[in-house]
Formats: sequence, C-alpha cells, structure tokens
Amino acid sequence: MLQLQKMSLLVNNVFVIVAAVLSGFSQIAKSFEMIMVSRFFTGVNAGVSMNIQPMYLAESAPKKLRGAVALTSASFTALGLVLGQVVGLRELLGGEESWPFLLASNAVPALIQLMALPWFPESPRYLLIDRGDRESCVSALQKLRGNSDLGAELEEMLAEQAAAKGQRAKKPWELFQNPAVRWQLVSIIVLSSAMQLCGNDSMYFYAAYVFQEAGIPQDKIPYVVIGTGSCELIASVTCNMIIDYAGRRPLLLGGYIFMAGWAVVFMVALSQQTRISWMPYLSMACIFAYILSFGIGPAGVTGVLPTELFDQKSRPAAYMICGSLLWFNLFLVGTAFPFIVKSLGHFCYVPFLVVCVCTALYIGLFLPETKGKSFLEISEEFRKRNFKAQSHAVLYKGPEEIKSTVL
Repeated sequence: MLQLQKMSLLVNNVFVIVAAVLSGFSQIAKSFEMIMVSRFFTGVNAGVSMNIQPMYLAESAPKKLRGAVALTSASFTALGLVLGQVVGLRELLGGEESWPFLLASNAVPALIQLMALPWFPESPRYLLIDRGDRESCVSALQKLRGNSDLGAELEEMLAEQAAAKGQRAKKPWELFQNPAVRWQLVSIIVLSSAMQLCGNDSMYFYAAYVFQEAGIPQDKIPYVVIGTGSCELIASVTCNMIIDYAGRRPLLLGGYIFMAGWAVVFMVALSQQTRISWMPYLSMACIFAYILSFGIGPAGVTGVLPTELFDQKSRPAAYMICGSLLWFNLFLVGTAFPFIVKSLGHFCYVPFLVVCVCTALYIGLFLPETKGKSFLEISEEFRKRNFKAQSHAVLYKGPEEIKSTVL
C-alpha cells in the first residue's frame, strides 16, 4: 500500500470540486440525480481526508506536540460544521434560490488546499522509512522545524527504520491475522465504533424538538442550533490545547464517563418534559453538555490514536479500518435511530449509555497512555501485551528444562 499522503490529499480535492460543480448546476439542470452524485463524491472526499490528514499531521509533528498538531484536523472539522450551520441560514445561502451555492461552497477549502499544500513537505517518516531517502527526510525536517536541533528526532526515526527493515506495507486484512498488532487493532475497533455509536450525532436530531419545547420560537431555532456546533468547536479547541498536557486516556475516559452521566439525565428530563415546567431547559443543558463532553475527548483523540498505536508499515491499513468503521457506524446509527426512538421513546438513549459505559471500562482497563512516547516505545509496550501469554509460557518452561537436565 503506497503511502503518498500529500499527493493523496491533493488528488482527493478533485472529488469535492467535481461535487461542487454538480451541486452548483443541479438547479439549472433540474436534476436531483446530480445532487445525489455530488453528495457521493463529497462523501468520498470526506472519508479520504479524515483518514489521511491526521496521519500526515501526526507523522510530521514533533513528539511533544504530536497530539495537538494531529488534533487540528478535528478542530477544523468542527469549525466547518459551525460555518455550515451559519451559511445555511435563510438570510445567507439557505434560501430557495441560493441553496445550490451552499452545496457548492465546499469547493472553497479544496481550492485553498490545492494552492497551499504543494508548498508543504512530505511526511519525514514516509521519506526515510518507506522510501529510504535520508536526504529528503532531513530537508523536510528542516522546513518543518527551522533551526532546531534535529539530531535526537532523526536518531529516533532511524531506529524506527531499523525496526521496520525487511517489512512491507500491510494490507487491512493482514492486520487481523497478525498477533503482533492484536491489542492495537482491538483498541481502534472499539474506539472508532464507539465514536459513532455513543449518540452524539443523535443529539442534533433531538435539538430542534427540545428547543421548541423550551419555548424558543420556531423561526429562531436555527440560530440556537448554531450553539450546538459552537459547543463542539469550543470543546475541540480546548482539547487541542490540553491534549499534550492531560494525555489521551484522561480525555477519552472523562468524555465517555460524562456522556454516560448526561445520557441518564437527558432521558429523565425527556420523560418529565410535559409534567415539570423547567425540564425542557434541563434537556437543553443536556444537549450542550453531551456535545461538549464528546468534543473534549472522543471527537479529536480517536483520530490521533491509529497513528500512535501502529508502526509505519501498518498505519495506513489501520486508518482504512478505522475510517470504514466510522462511516459504517454513522450509517448504522442514522438508519436505526428513528426505530430506536419509536421503540424506546424517552429512553432511546439506553443503547448509547451502554456503549459509553463499556467504552469507558475498556479505556480504563486496557488502553495505555501514549503522551510523550516515541512510536517505538508505544510499539514495545503493546508487544509485551500482545505476547504476554507466550512470555509466561517461556518463563514456565525454564524450570522444566532445568529439572530434566538435573535428572
């Protein structure tokens, strides 16, 4: 699997530009099929970029700032959500005549990236470990670090290169057959699935209803809904600032624990909404608190972990698995949630509560901290865990061999 991150990001912009053209002319052509094809290409672009961007950023960042740099991808995703909510207002591009421009507006960041990205260096780790080009690696590091001393960082990369010597890039299905990445794979499967199955996106489904019940006029609700996206943006930026100080585990663990707590309060508030006058306001608070809890941990940290948990040869395949699970589970929740609401009513968040509790338990019991550690240190920690049973077997076998020698 060829890992050309910068080139992949550049080519990926073609999908969104084609999508923008189709959306922009769909009204003139009176073709809803153009909109469907446009949304398909937009989805392809989103799927590719959300996997490659955090990997490229994390591999290019210094160890002490790796979390913050990689997390900028999530922060700008949250910013895009807020901008979409703002320009989607009827006064701007949400009107009957201007909606094609709204759908085509995603070409703007694509064009910016097409102009700016060619000036950026390729990932130094890719240049050294995958291509074996030390000179280009040093040149890329000098562009990224300026006049900083590169000795320690280059030595770390050379150690990674030596550890990966003789290996080839892994395919996604090969990771499932490789016992050396067992716990890493389980971790990204659990966390990637939980990110969509935790119910955060379903909060947006409930937002308009809860705001209406709280007495907010119908024509003012779109303005209040902007607050939900703003909450996720604020939380994501906050997470970006503290991730390399607080660590990954506390942010993930705290996020899922708080989400579980707010899910309980939200269900109680929904069940009492027609009986107690102030319950709609508690429901509103739960929506904002739930989204804040999601943004402060799971929304950003989950995308950083595949880079840190896997080595250079397994990382692209890990991101393919992670991305596939994210989008599949998003589709699953979007399809199943209306039926969950119909079946469980006010207690529709029970499945999401179970997901949050189980994920918090997994993080607390099994996920190691990766803050401030080199990729080799993280790999070694997982190697001990993956081959723990074999290590015990070797330790047990020793006395038997000694005993037989004595006899």
